[in-house]
Formats: sequence, structure tokens, C-alpha cells
Amino acid sequence: MLRPPRPATLLANLRRAWRRSLQLRVVSITLVMSTLLVGTFGLVVANRIIDGLLDAKAADAHKQVAAGTETVKEYVRQVPNPRVDPYLNTNLPGLVAGLVRGNPDGFSVAVVPTEPNIGELDPQAQPNALAFRQLPTAFRQKVASGGFYEQREMIEVDGQGAQPYLIVGRSVTARTYQLEVYYFFPLDDEVRAATLVRNILFATGTALVLLLAAVAFLVTRMVVSPVRVAARTAQRLSAGLLDQRMEVRGEDDLAALAASFNQMAENLQRHIQRLEEMSRLQRRFTSDVSHELRTPLTTVRMAADLIFTERDGFDAPVARSAELLQAELDRFERLLTDLLEISRFDAGFAVLDAEPTDLVPIVHRVVDQLRGVAERASVDFDLVIPDEPVIAEIDPRRVERVLRNLVGNAVDHGERQPVEVRLAVADGVVALTVRDHGVGLKPGEEKLVFNRFWRADPSRARQTGGSGLGLSISVEDARLHGGWLEAWGAPGKGAQFRLTLPTRAGEHLTSSPLRLVPEDVDARPVVGHQRDDAVAEPGADLLVAGPAHPGETR
Repeated sequence: MLRPPRPATLLANLRRAWRRSLQLRVVSITLVMSTLLVGTFGLVVANRIIDGLLDAKAADAHKQVAAGTETVKEYVRQVPNPRVDPYLNTNLPGLVAGLVRGNPDGFSVAVVPTEPNIGELDPQAQPNALAFRQLPTAFRQKVASGGFYEQREMIEVDGQGAQPYLIVGRSVTARTYQLEVYYFFPLDDEVRAATLVRNILFATGTALVLLLAAVAFLVTRMVVSPVRVAARTAQRLSAGLLDQRMEVRGEDDLAALAASFNQMAENLQRHIQRLEEMSRLQRRFTSDVSHELRTPLTTVRMAADLIFTERDGFDAPVARSAELLQAELDRFERLLTDLLEISRFDAGFAVLDAEPTDLVPIVHRVVDQLRGVAERASVDFDLVIPDEPVIAEIDPRRVERVLRNLVGNAVDHGERQPVEVRLAVADGVVALTVRDHGVGLKPGEEKLVFNRFWRADPSRARQTGGSGLGLSISVEDARLHGGWLEAWGAPGKGAQFRLTLPTRAGEHLTSSPLRLVPEDVDARPVVGHQRDDAVAEPGADLLVAGPAHPGETR
């Protein structure tokens, strides 16, 4: 059984639709504004019409009352002594009946004395006694004080309930006597007319609002539909479908927009194809040159090895030249190897040979390989490594290469200070950090350390003789594992690199068991980007950076 959506869910869906749909916002705003406008206009018109009907009714009533009061005055003048003569009380019902006889409006009349000593005039004996009893006291007092007044009241009618009436009261003075004349005009016709006017205005206003909403829907649809088509086409273009184009219809502004969009897409496609071709040629050139240099390098290497082996029999300058030749050939060979590796990454041919591997021996092996270089640079190693094995599904060759590049860079920039290497694992994530205490990184340099052939200080002597491609290759190796390679640095506080990898291939990373910002750094606000790790990382004037990896936003 399907359950109706909860109010919170429905409200969330409405908010989402409001944010995402321009057409919904335009139609809704048009509907609300037109409802307010038409409602206000209809209310004003209805009130004016009703006021006009009541004003006309009041004008006619005033004429009836003026004529009736003259008849009452004439009648009182003919009474010899109304205070003692019963003639006034006896013939008053007939007078009242004469006043209301033959009127098409169906009004009623009541005549009562103002002076309390004229007790013979009994309004209860008049035909409209029920209406008279419902006269408001305040209204009677105003009429008795002299004057001409009117008021609308609901009066109970036998068998019909409360009915609207226009009551007009006038004080009449004849000879020395004062009477009060009250006319009761029913407003049934006016109420029916007002109801009809309101119904007509409501129906007309509703139809007009719906019509305006429909017009707004159609107009916005004409405008929004091409925009939606442009958005979908742009999404396809961003997804790599460069042949997508908008359909051009007509010659209006939307057609001009579609034509301009298509022209832009055409230019983008041409430039992207040109860049792709240039990139392909560059990769091919790098790959071809690297391969072509292998053959002469092998020949030169054989000759250099022979000369290097026999260097003891040469003069000192020649022996030194043989050593330099051997060192430069080693560097040249490493450069060719790195260029070939970069070309494989660029071409998308790099393959990950992941297998369960213990990272502890890899760390020890890299440190042992670089210990001689570190001794020449007067740099010691500080290892913080678990005693038990740290198993992860990795490509050991690539991870060892990453670690070798990081440790070699730390030795080059260690400034005779210890290089700290840490290894930790937690919650299916393994992390390696390499920290040096050298000059650190200047503001902005943390974004450049992973660029190809970039060096923080080109004038510095390098202990490891790198090619300038080590960190670029390391980044690609980390991405191939689905991991992160990040950098932190601060002037005068050294630098630290962190490699974070999942213990199982294909797992998604959300945090790292090791800090990127070292613990010995003062806790102050971080300048630059910082990943949302499971452990907060402090730092001030600290620079944190690292290339984005698939599925991550930096």
C-alpha cells in the first residue's frame, strides 16, 4: 500500500522544484501577482457597485420619507387637542396604512410620540409593531433629539429570519407636538444584486487569473524550452560529445542564441580537436624520442661502462671525466625512463598490477637505498612504522617509486635536519607521510610542486639527481590506486607530503589516518585548501595542496 508523502518531504520537493524550475517560478509569481491585482480590482468594483445601489435606494427612501412626514404633519394639524383627544390614537393605524398603501418597495412605517405624556399613541397597535420593537435604542435617541437619520440593520421577520433593512427616522413637529416617523425599507433586491455582482466578479476574476497563468506558462515555455535545450546540449558537450548542436528555428532572439551557441560549440570543437592533435603529437614525439634514444644510449652505456671500469689506469682528469660520464648517463637513463612512464600515463596505457603487499618492507627498502645519499647530505632518518605488517592491495613497484621520490626530495631539502617517515593504517586506509625541516614552501608553491619539471629553487644542488618528473609521476601513481597525494608547507617550517591509499583496490577514500599538517605546528587558521579529514589539522600561514583525484573536489 502506497503511503502519501509526508509534509516535510512534500515541502522539500516543492523547494527543490522552486529552485530548479524557472518556469515554475515565473508562473507562480504571475499567478500570485495577478490574483492580488484582480482581487483588489474586483473588491473595489464590487464595493462601488454596491455603494451605488445603496445610494440609489437611500435617495428614493428620502423622497418617500419627505412625502410621508408632510402627510403626518397635516394630519396632526387637523387634530383639535391631541393630548386629550382619542382621535389621534384611533385613526393613527389608518394613517400608517395610508402611508404604506400602494408602494412597490414593500416598506413599513411606524409613528410614535416623542413626548411621554402622549400615551394614547401605541406603536404596538400598528401593523409594523415587530419591526419597531427591534429599533436600536441609540438610533431612537438620535431621532428623538431632532433630525433626519438612516441606518442599516438586520431585523427579524416572522417566518423568514433576519432580513436586511434600511431604517430612516425623522422627527416631525406639528403645532406644539413632536412625533417620530420611522420607515423600514427592505434591502432584499439590493442584497441579491450585490451577491450577483460578487459572483460575476469572482467568476470573471478567476477566469482572468487562470488565463494569465496559462499565458505566462506558454510564454515562459517558449523562452525556457530553448534554454533547457541549450543546457542539455552544453552537458553533452562537456561529456565529450562535441558534435552536439542546437536546432535553429526562425529569426528571432532565441534563434540568434541557438546560432551563436552552435558557433561557439563549433569553435570549441575545432580548438579541442586541435589541442588533442597537438597533445597526441607531443605524446608521440616524447614516446618516439625516448624509444629512439634507447639504442644510442645502450651503445654509449657500453662504452662508458668499459671506460669507467678501466678508470684506475687513466690520469686523474680522465678518470674524473669517466666518473662524470657514468653519473650523467645514469641520470639520462632515469630521465628517459620517466619520460616513457609519463607518456604511458598521458596515453592512458598505464596498468595497475595490484596485489596484497606488506608496506613495511617497502619503507625499509627505500630508506636503505637512500641512506648513503642521506649520509652525504648529513641527514638522518626518523622512522615511525608499526611492528606488525601493513597489508594493502597495491602495485608495489609504483608505491616504492612514489616513496623513493618523496624521501629523495626530503633529503634534498632537509637542510641537515632529520627526515621523518611515518606509516599508519586505520579503517581500511593506509597513509605514508614524509616530513623534512628545511626551508619549506612559499605561498603558492604548494600548488606547483606536482607540475612537471618544476623546482622550488633551481639553483639548489640536488643530491639525488632527479629528472624533475618524480612528483608528477607520483601523482599519477596515486590516482591509479584511487588514492591521494597531498603537500603541506610553510616558510621556515619545512614541508610534508602525504600518500593515502585504500587497503582494498577500488575502495573510496573519505579520510586519512595521518595528519597532513604536522602536529608540531602551532594551531592557527589554515591558509589554502584543506581536506575534510577525520582528524582536524591546524596551521597558520600553512599551505595545503594536492592535485584532485577522480571523484574528489579540491
